[in-house]
Amino acid sequence: MSEAKPEAAPAVFRLKKLYVKDLSLENPNAPQSFFVKGEPKLDVQMTLGHRQVDPHHFEVGLTVTVTAGAGETQLFLVEVEHAGVFEIQNVPEEHLPTVLAVECPAVLFPYTRQVISQASADAGFLPVLLEPVNFLALYERARKEQEH
Repeated sequence: MSEAKPEAAPAVFRLKKLYVKDLSLENPNAPQSFFVKGEPKLDVQMTLGHRQVDPHHFEVGLTVTVTAGAGETQLFLVEVEHAGVFEIQNVPEEHLPTVLAVECPAVLFPYTRQVISQASADAGFLPVLLEPVNFLALYERARKEQEH
């Protein structure tokens, strides 16, 4: 008679809360900037961070800064720190870094993209539509850089 192995508890991955921690919009040259000719040049910077809130919850945050300019004129700057609290349980320890650096920001990013888009529109410009981000590729590149 063989003994049945106890089944492992199922993994839990759930977004519990989504929120803006900080939002900044600068429109320093309005209204003159609305008359600048040419396509604005965008500079997009993004950072990712996380921290454990309690044994089963992690806060994961994306900070995105978009600076738009045309020639020598700064049109606007939008910076958002957008975060979510994720319930993560029964995920093997070796997979947790990937979940926090790939899966969580992939869930957050569409919402962060919408905040940036709305803020740029509220500044009087066309909405900024950020390109999709391959968080897995970014994670793998960062891991390779750490190995060297």
